[in-house]
Amino acid sequence: MLLPPPVGTALPLVKTLADTVDFGKTVLPFVDQLYALPQQILQAGADTQALKHLYLTTNPLISGFAFALAITPIFLIVSEINKNYSQVDRCWSLLPTVYNLHYNIWARMNGLPTQRLDNILAFSVCWSIRLTFNYWRRGGYSVGSEDYRWETVRSWVNRPLFFIFNILFICIAQSVLLFMVTAPTYILMLASRLSGQNMNTTDILFARGLLALVVLEFFADGSQWNFHKAKHAYQKTAKVPAGWTREDLEPGFNTTGLFRYSRHPNFLGEQLVWVTLYQWSCVETSSLYNWTGIGAMSYLILFQSSTWLTEKLSAEKYPEYKIYQQRVGKFLPKLTGPGWGDYLEAQKKAPKKN
Repeated sequence: MLLPPPVGTALPLVKTLADTVDFGKTVLPFVDQLYALPQQILQAGADTQALKHLYLTTNPLISGFAFALAITPIFLIVSEINKNYSQVDRCWSLLPTVYNLHYNIWARMNGLPTQRLDNILAFSVCWSIRLTFNYWRRGGYSVGSEDYRWETVRSWVNRPLFFIFNILFICIAQSVLLFMVTAPTYILMLASRLSGQNMNTTDILFARGLLALVVLEFFADGSQWNFHKAKHAYQKTAKVPAGWTREDLEPGFNTTGLFRYSRHPNFLGEQLVWVTLYQWSCVETSSLYNWTGIGAMSYLILFQSSTWLTEKLSAEKYPEYKIYQQRVGKFLPKLTGPGWGDYLEAQKKAPKKN
């Protein structure tokens, strides 16, 4: 029977908090494990003890990254067979939590402190539940709507170029991105190994802040769902549902609740979630920045481009959307200038056209 090896064989030897964010000490020494892993898995075969031994002797960042790469051919094959290029989108709500769970399990099996990892996993599970529920709920009104972005992109380029785009960006880059946003958990695991089990006040604030952001997203999702439900009922029956006005529904896009102050409050919360996790790793290690910020920064870039495309299509579909863009901030509320409420008041006072 194979026994778990000493932790030092799979984790870097770090003596200070500065060491925990040193890419040369915490990542590069284990890159060779990535190359050797496929052959080692084949050699282990169905031997559970050998697989367990391999899992424990492989750096958790490397094994997580290997998994992110291994699932990309599945996304590619399924998307090409079904001609639906949202296969990564369908796993979006699950994969970050899978990686956070992986770090938690690996740390427990190696006897490392897990209190910070437990709190990260708790927030991550709540995040996944909220996103999965919202994805499932949206299907009633917009089956396949998650694919409209890729259908639009596909209409802009020829088939060979889109196939390359599907491989490099949709399947590989997005899968790796969902792994990278959880890389700060690896840093926090290393830091916990030095600082010990108990969470301090800063840790508690970050953990509660992450949960608060998930709650923000939940309310934004609920507002969006209620609006579309009311809009579809209004379009079907020409009767304004209780609790709504014609001014709320006739523009065709949601301007109520949080959406009166931010065009995408759910997107705001989504970006802040992973930036906050990254900042937690910076504060815990007393560093201004570290290499795991690549994940959070890439997430912001992705949302900027995705939101640009979403708004481009909305502006083409809804005549008043450009006015909404001028008066309401994309993510953060505008602190100066007239808002959407001012526009509605002006519309009420404007002379009626014959």
